[in-house]
Amino acid sequence: MDELQAALDALAAEDLSPLFGPALLDRLRPLLMAQNRIAAEIARTVRECESAGAAEVDGLKSMASWLRGHAHLSPAEAGRVVRAGRALEHLPALAAAFAAGHVTGEQAGLVARVAEPEPLALAAEQDVDLAAVDAVLAGVATQQRCADVAKAVQHYLDRLDADGPEPDPTEGRRLVIAQRPDGSGSGRFDLDAVGLEKLQTALEALVQAGRSTGDERSRAQQQADALVQLCDNALAAGSLPQLRGHKPQVVVKIAIEDLVDPATGRSAAEMGSGATISAARARWLACDGQVTRIVMGPDGVPLDHGRTVRLFPPHVRRAAEVRDGGCVFAGCGAPTWWCDVHHLLEWINGGQTDLDNAALLCERHHTKVHHGFRVERQPDGRWRTRRPDGTEILIGPQRTGPPLVTAA
Repeated sequence: MDELQAALDALAAEDLSPLFGPALLDRLRPLLMAQNRIAAEIARTVRECESAGAAEVDGLKSMASWLRGHAHLSPAEAGRVVRAGRALEHLPALAAAFAAGHVTGEQAGLVARVAEPEPLALAAEQDVDLAAVDAVLAGVATQQRCADVAKAVQHYLDRLDADGPEPDPTEGRRLVIAQRPDGSGSGRFDLDAVGLEKLQTALEALVQAGRSTGDERSRAQQQADALVQLCDNALAAGSLPQLRGHKPQVVVKIAIEDLVDPATGRSAAEMGSGATISAARARWLACDGQVTRIVMGPDGVPLDHGRTVRLFPPHVRRAAEVRDGGCVFAGCGAPTWWCDVHHLLEWINGGQTDLDNAALLCERHHTKVHHGFRVERQPDGRWRTRRPDGTEILIGPQRTGPPLVTAA
């Protein structure tokens, strides 16, 4: 171990700046092999720790929990390492390829599925030559991509249990959303093949339709925006199941003095979930929402509940859809059903709720406009978009030389 640490220290001390493409790749390839070999040793050692009950030394009952706590691995990765270690005992060909550095830890984890108790029992019942299966799958893992390994493993498992009952796809579906104190959140999900295909198809349709000139978002950002847009479309359609007698809606509570004061900072408004947002964000949501006036007494009891007012009535929205045809932000092609109706002059500042003061903007560009960008409609009906510094966003190739003069 001391020699290994010394070798890693020597590698880390090397200056890579003089190297160029081919030399860098020549350096990378053996490092990847070494990474695979170390992953194999980790899996083998984890298995020995599991057999010896070593996790009990640190007060834990399983190596998966030890890896989560001491090695800071995710639950999924910790489980993969444990399963790979167990499988290597039954799959010597895979173990040899893994130890030689020709198979990655992820591939080993995929092949490990064939050595779990249920597949092993089915293989024994059917007199399957596990050594032959081991050799074939080790060859696939050595020569093919990770996705091909997954297909080969699934093909074997399907053939092994060809007469088994069709599994219920909902059994393995999971969606966990964790909300942070500021109202943002993260999550993870597990879907069956059909469910994932449906989700990817829906998201990809929105991603491709939402691409515009100059879009610099990463793929992850595009998919996240598409997921929010999917929710926007479903909420706007009004076809979702009712909740306690009401259509599902996003609720924001804000004091009227905060709503009308453009200087109000963060945490002035409260979402229905309890999360707080800025007054600026609340004003943006109010652009194409419904506003209900509620007067509260000193003891927190509502004294008066005014009528709910939808800021842009349906006939004005339809007229804006016909006039604008989609998001008016320069370079965007989002369709009308993705768009909010934005007040060019905010209604809270005296802007009229009419067609002349309306502009269709998709969610992404509606946010941009509320953060300093500006859209303007010219007398000839064309829209112009300006950055916060006042410069105009121009689409298409721009002439940089003197204007062309043509003779009549």
